[in-house]
Amino acid sequence: MVHIERHSIHRVGILRAMVLGGNDGIISTACLVLGVAAADATRSAILIAGLAGLVAGALSMALGEYVSVSSQKDAEEADIAKEKWELANTPEHELDELTAIYANKGLPQALAREVAVELTKNDALAIHLAEELGITELTRAQPIQAAAGSAIAFLIGSSIPLATIALAPASNRIIITIAVVTLGLCVLGYSGARFGRAKIRTAILRVLIGGLVAIAITMSIGYLLGSAIG
Repeated sequence: MVHIERHSIHRVGILRAMVLGGNDGIISTACLVLGVAAADATRSAILIAGLAGLVAGALSMALGEYVSVSSQKDAEEADIAKEKWELANTPEHELDELTAIYANKGLPQALAREVAVELTKNDALAIHLAEELGITELTRAQPIQAAAGSAIAFLIGSSIPLATIALAPASNRIIITIAVVTLGLCVLGYSGARFGRAKIRTAILRVLIGGLVAIAITMSIGYLLGSAIG
């Protein structure tokens, strides 16, 4: 029987990239447009700043994720190459290592050796990568996937405060934008928790509190600068 059960750890890479992108998109763009709005800027100035932040942020997130995850992939490739060399040149030593791993997990020495020998017959490299390094096909670094997921999530997140402040009446645009952003952060925290099967309340509070604090600081700076310059 083929084992097909999936766990949240299998999705940790794309989950991290999407939550990071969405969170950064909502918060950074909200901080930008609300900070400019707090300085009593015109609607056109707010939108120009927001659009610039949206494009720059999405590109930055994509590049950052690609570089970061590519570095992880390079490290994995180096470990895989090392393991291949060891299997080709010191197979007995590698078999001893695998035996020790199973023995440390609780198997009797003789049985640990037997299991190591049998598993090595099938796919020695895959077994050693999984048992020694924790590297499997499901957990391998995916730079392009991470970059795309992060950029798309950033664009979606950024569109929330940008569209809200563009459509809201000038007299209430700050209050309405903060309310919509608060809702967006709650949805992001909830979605991330459900996707990763984590505690929903903790995830929502973590995203919400951090985002609102960042917005409050940025708006305070924008207000003070606007008052000083005005």
